[in-house]
Amino acid sequence: MEVQAIKLRFGIIGNDPGLNRAIDIAKQVAPTDLTVLITGESGTGKEVFPQIIHQLSARKHGPYIAVNCGAIPEGTIDSELFGHEKGSFTGAHEARKGYFEVASGGTIFLDEVAELPLSTQVRLLRVLESGEFMKVGSSKVIKTDVRVIAASNVVIPDAIDRGKFRQDLYYRLNTVPIFIPPLRNRSEDILLLFRKFASDFAEKYRMPPIQLENSAVDLIVDYRWDGNIRQLKNITEQISIIEAKRQITRETLVKYLPLANVSKLPILYNKEDIGQDMTERDILYKVLFEMRKDINDLKNSVAEILENEEAGPIRERSPQLIKKLFHDISDIKNIDNNIDLQSDYEAITDEGIQDPEIVEESLSIQKKEFDLIKRALEKHAGKRKMAASDLGISERTLYRKIKEYNIE
Repeated sequence: MEVQAIKLRFGIIGNDPGLNRAIDIAKQVAPTDLTVLITGESGTGKEVFPQIIHQLSARKHGPYIAVNCGAIPEGTIDSELFGHEKGSFTGAHEARKGYFEVASGGTIFLDEVAELPLSTQVRLLRVLESGEFMKVGSSKVIKTDVRVIAASNVVIPDAIDRGKFRQDLYYRLNTVPIFIPPLRNRSEDILLLFRKFASDFAEKYRMPPIQLENSAVDLIVDYRWDGNIRQLKNITEQISIIEAKRQITRETLVKYLPLANVSKLPILYNKEDIGQDMTERDILYKVLFEMRKDINDLKNSVAEILENEEAGPIRERSPQLIKKLFHDISDIKNIDNNIDLQSDYEAITDEGIQDPEIVEESLSIQKKEFDLIKRALEKHAGKRKMAASDLGISERTLYRKIKEYNIE
């Protein structure tokens, strides 16, 4: 079955190469019994891919069970997955089969697999390796023939580093990885999805479909969509119901979008907000803007001190004060070469306050990257591992940048 036919059968909308690649991998792996790990942000539609794999496999006539691991309490998750014997715990009035026993001969989809407790992860690993498990409260080994497909919106290697997920289980689940791209990386698909949702809700609520004016089209394409397809669908439904006018302007659309994420352009984050969604370029913007702000604030403070009526006595009594302020500025990590602190200091101490020279800074991202990488390497005497750590990037990225900029 071709990719386009799979899209039609399972209601998938979009022509993004990353999406097509994910569908093609699902199609290729379906006839096998290999374990598949599907990753991607929440709301990207990961739950469709296990159905594709199951329906295109030899197990399509067997059971298909989807389990949300994050929705089951930790105290009952083992019982739900593997079953229990009568009297094995309080409330176990009769024996019960678990999902792995019921789904034998078919497929089980473990959504949010990173939410599983560590003790349950051990049981799951045994099932994947030997096809065997034991019910809670039983010593009898039960065999099962089930294909496991897992999904997670968590970066599992990070969970491994935090001790929340077993590394051996990750490698066992990740036999075939499938990544679903976020909606913000599928800009050409956003309008297709919007029109489909608008048409569906128009039919559901028996009203004309909403349409976007050109200015609103630009906004909806540039929006970050942190909630991905789920968020787009919800907002389309809200607008369809609430707005009387069927022609939606940019001003109308803005009312339904959280302003914090109106643009996909780099934005400044608080330190605690830096996470997996920040790219290297976003971090670089953040560092440069913060350095520039700190430098300007310190220089303005010096100027204010020297411009007040006590500036003369301050200069005469405490020249070291001025020198210390400028040394504090020069201590700021990776300061821009365009700011000549020594000449500024000499201008104030020897000739009085001079009109500041306005220097047109280079806004080239490549130049900033080149300067920062070169300074980091000089600071750490060419030790790339330490330089990469100081820059907040991986060694692999640093090697690539060194080669790209031909840095010796």
